[in-house]
Amino acid sequence: MIIFPAIDLKNGQCVRLKLGDMDQATVFNDDPSNQAKAFQEQGFEWLHVVDLDGAFAGESRNGNAVEAILKATTNPVQLGGGIRTMEHIDAWLEKGIARVILGTVALRDPELVKAACKKYPDRIAVGIDAKGGKVAVEGWAETSELSVVDLAKQFDDAGVATIIYTDIDRDGVLRGLNIESTLELANAVSIPIIASGGLADIDDIKRLVQEDCDILEGAISGRALYDGRLNPAEALSLIQQSREAQS
Repeated sequence: MIIFPAIDLKNGQCVRLKLGDMDQATVFNDDPSNQAKAFQEQGFEWLHVVDLDGAFAGESRNGNAVEAILKATTNPVQLGGGIRTMEHIDAWLEKGIARVILGTVALRDPELVKAACKKYPDRIAVGIDAKGGKVAVEGWAETSELSVVDLAKQFDDAGVATIIYTDIDRDGVLRGLNIESTLELANAVSIPIIASGGLADIDDIKRLVQEDCDILEGAISGRALYDGRLNPAEALSLIQQSREAQS
């Protein structure tokens, strides 16, 4: 179980949205690179970064901030938001991103995802964001008629490293992870799943280290870390205890 602290970028700043609404953004740090460094010093092993402006624009909009983050941390970074072409994928992986997250393009052009997986084994993640169980795209601005499970199954044998499943209805409002839907997805495909949206406090971590969640790769935490509702040391200690118990 891995906790992925999140840095969401808007206008070069580290923000959190409420329910995926760009007009409900709270700035938590003017310097994302310092935030990345802080997360590493707290003991986190990975970093989850999203270019929010890029997700709407369809191309990178916070590239300078992302590059500064890469210089500030030795932790592997997964990046999403506006990555829509093989050229985008090539560029970011060459710059040192550990894995890219393909969201909108996974729905629009699944063949690109499959081609990228062949070109870059274990470095392509698919981001599936859901409203009411249906896939949302274009920075969550549009909702499709395709179900989360149906989209995920399209990539079951493609070599996708992980699927990041976000419940938009819970994102940024600290209601707790949607474990039921996340496990339903995890049991429907062979791809590792990362839970996202709503992680509220240590009770979510306690739920994640239960045996039925062993199938998950991890979970993303954003606002709970910034608000201080989730203590990093306590969360990471619980996860380490769980790992030791399993070994």
